[in-house]
Amino acid sequence: MKNIGVLTSGGDSPGMNSAIRAVARTCAHYDIKCTGIVRGFQGLIENNTKVLYTRSVRGIINRGGTFLYSARSDEFKTKEGRKEAFKTIEENEIDGLVVIGGDGSFTGGLIFMEEYNIPVVGIPGTIDNDLYGTSHTLGYDTALNTATEAIDKIRDTASSHERTFIVEVMGRKSPSIAVHVGVCCGAENIIFPYKKVDYDRIAQDIKHGIKKGKTSSIIIVGEGEKPGMSYNVQRELRENHQLVAHVCILGHIQRGGAPTHQDRFIASKMGNMAVSHLMTSSKAAAICYENGGIKVKSLKKKILKMKLQNIKLV
Repeated sequence: MKNIGVLTSGGDSPGMNSAIRAVARTCAHYDIKCTGIVRGFQGLIENNTKVLYTRSVRGIINRGGTFLYSARSDEFKTKEGRKEAFKTIEENEIDGLVVIGGDGSFTGGLIFMEEYNIPVVGIPGTIDNDLYGTSHTLGYDTALNTATEAIDKIRDTASSHERTFIVEVMGRKSPSIAVHVGVCCGAENIIFPYKKVDYDRIAQDIKHGIKKGKTSSIIIVGEGEKPGMSYNVQRELRENHQLVAHVCILGHIQRGGAPTHQDRFIASKMGNMAVSHLMTSSKAAAICYENGGIKVKSLKKKILKMKLQNIKLV
């Protein structure tokens, strides 16, 4: 293994820079060339690369986002696009590839490996925490802290004005963020887009709280496939239950910001493990966090399958 490529793909998440740094510095330790691919799989198609030295990744461990940039590539989903991507692999003499991203990025990396026999290791980077095989994905802990802090501030305003707030958090197919921030912020209700909403029960809870002297109510909504579900909740409460509620969609604020200690630490260990695996094995792998440790798992369908957290266990 003389040259390892690294890219970030899909939605950015805090901790990606920490992982890139770990990959580059581990490569330098073993005298392996590290090639950064700019703008994910699209950059691989366009041969947009740069060599990463230890000084190249100086000062990025505490930065959110990804300094290699990220992009969603429809072109890479085609055989023609992947053929162009492999030309970049050949021209740059890349022997193995580290892909940092979510389920779509892992799927693309696995297909690429199967077609062109280029070793691929995936590092799970997504705030949704929706991949099997790992208890935490990079950025998840930071997103939880960001959302919790924001909702605590919203609660201050809600209490001051005796209002109900509907706060929408990210989580396209996973309820993980909604469940955890809902519990940690003392939300009266948590709504998931894939479950039938009992508006009568929600209205009853709010009215019961008002009778007991509560000065505020917080309802957490998981955004689902499309953001804006909270407006449906607001309209239903207003038109059918005569309750006024204010909507706050946290949106992409949950993706940004400096990664927490946990995300930095996990990312650093994952980056190191990814390089170590490529040095010793040609099998497709995912670097996962489980029971407090970093483990290498096969990058197969079970890892790729998105998980829906069992809320009864929370």
